[in-house]
Amino acid sequence: MSNPVEEFNAYRAKMNDKILADNNKIVKRIFNLDTNAFSEGVLDKKTKELLGLVASTVLRCDDCVKYHLEASYKEGLSKNEISDALGIATLIGGTIVIPHLRRAHEYWEALEEHYTQG
Repeated sequence: MSNPVEEFNAYRAKMNDKILADNNKIVKRIFNLDTNAFSEGVLDKKTKELLGLVASTVLRCDDCVKYHLEASYKEGLSKNEISDALGIATLIGGTIVIPHLRRAHEYWEALEEHYTQG
């Protein structure tokens, strides 16, 4: 049986390596900026991940939603906290966000299964 968490992470790592191998200064700086933006600062990492999750949901980026869900899971956020944040994203984004909300809930379940079995 396939593991959606492992599949997503393997694909993301493979493609990031290919993209970064092009040695494009702009892309490398954007990747670096993204990494630094989500590190501990005035706002803690949990808050930043929730902000990233909400923005990604509203922008309807499923890959981004998956990334922020996993980072949130690793930061110790609960399913209730994620659900609350996704509720705000749905309110802000409107009904067009609902398919992404479904996939987010499905991926959270995959994360729970992946990390409790692994």
